[in-house]
Amino acid sequence: MSSKGSNYGDIHRYEPARESTAASIAIVLLTFIEIVFVAVFAYGLVAGWGRDPIGNMYLGFLLAVIFIDLSFVLLLYRKEFLPDVMIVKKRRRKWEDLYVREDQADGVSAMGDTVEQLKKAVYPYYKK
Repeated sequence: MSSKGSNYGDIHRYEPARESTAASIAIVLLTFIEIVFVAVFAYGLVAGWGRDPIGNMYLGFLLAVIFIDLSFVLLLYRKEFLPDVMIVKKRRRKWEDLYVREDQADGVSAMGDTVEQLKKAVYPYYKK
């Protein structure tokens, strides 16, 4: 489904999510594995595995596996259960800084205001 609107915020393209059963089963299994690894990591912290250099490496390995497993869960969820939506946004020129306002897009004169300030300082009764 797509719309022809070109106003800012209009939905340009909308593709619904696939929502496959295999992905949902994989997410449930990965979540169960995540819970098991978190439980083993928590037990290792309470048991004091971190005092021994080998145990400390084991805890680090468990923590890495926990985050990698979590990343796969989030990857599957984003890929299979979130719709693909493209929204019309305002185009910016490549050289334009993100913090430039529209009225300052062309820039300002470097010496424009300085010359006027110098004239007022030299001759206080200067009229524009």
